[in-house]
Amino acid sequence: MARVTVEDCIDKVENRFELVLLASHRARMISSGSPLTVARDNDKNPVVALREIADVTVSTGDLKEDLIHSLQKYVEVDEPEQEAVAGLITAAGEEREEDEIVFDRMSEEELLKGLEGLVPPEKVEEI
Repeated sequence: MARVTVEDCIDKVENRFELVLLASHRARMISSGSPLTVARDNDKNPVVALREIADVTVSTGDLKEDLIHSLQKYVEVDEPEQEAVAGLITAAGEEREEDEIVFDRMSEEELLKGLEGLVPPEKVEEI
């Protein structure tokens, strides 16, 4: 029965490797207590996960996002830029200090030109 289910799932998830990743992640979710969206019919969790994907009772996009989130070790947090924070503070009525340190700003083009001008280090032969 699982082979027929895989053939049904290929219509929903074209890449077989991605299908395996999504189905295994969903099977782990079922093992940890996530509610089923199809009848079990005495099938094991991987087969139930494939049947859920084939019947489109679970969103493959949501499964993919959940899988990516579960594999991430570092979650990047967008922090506001310092200038935006300073603008908010001055907009709130507080005055800026006169002795505030100002850093030079460099455009991307200037940075790339500077990087292109760098010379790679000489190779050191190991003995």
